[in-house]
Amino acid sequence: MIIRHTGHAEFYIETESGYRIVTDPYDGSCGYPMRETEADAVLVSHGHHDHNHVAKINGAPTVIDRAGRFTPCPGISITAVRGFHDDVNGTKRGETLLFLIETENLRLVHLGDLGCMLNDEQKSVLQHPDILMIPVGGFYTIDGKQARETADMLQARTVLPMHYKTKYNADWPITGPEVFLDGSAGRNILEDAEILRVTAGDMECQPDVVLFRQ
Repeated sequence: MIIRHTGHAEFYIETESGYRIVTDPYDGSCGYPMRETEADAVLVSHGHHDHNHVAKINGAPTVIDRAGRFTPCPGISITAVRGFHDDVNGTKRGETLLFLIETENLRLVHLGDLGCMLNDEQKSVLQHPDILMIPVGGFYTIDGKQARETADMLQARTVLPMHYKTKYNADWPITGPEVFLDGSAGRNILEDAEILRVTAGDMECQPDVVLFRQ
């Protein structure tokens, strides 16, 4: 499996069989380069413009934008769990979906725009991810400290920070990944990565944190 962080909360995931998944595609107003991408499935955590621009995805992908359990193709299971976009039960920003992707004996979790700590029901579904994609920028989502606590609580093996300040969104009221990285001091951190290749058999060799080039 290969994983690329396209930017913001958007990741490109391609399995060994060639099945392609894109998470939370952003639109042109986010400042990130707009790249046309082909995919077989698109996961949309919620209806905000920086997470739901499915129109830029080529092909005829299956769009998963509601809670439930889905099998878009044999060998791939996707579970979408309801969560909150803020710390007051969604009264500020509504809900977000939290995704669990199971394939090739791997568990991948994408936490969308999670705005609060996970409850017991969410933890029971999402625990022990091999790969955890988690927002760390704060303001709209959990911050770096909460993200580190969440990753530890889930016992994530490799963490991919997302939804943080970069040169493309420098005027947004969020922070960079520094707080999360500081809280991960002493762990194996790979920075400036272009691509991550993983299999179930090599997870022991993977870094604890991967920060992609932006």
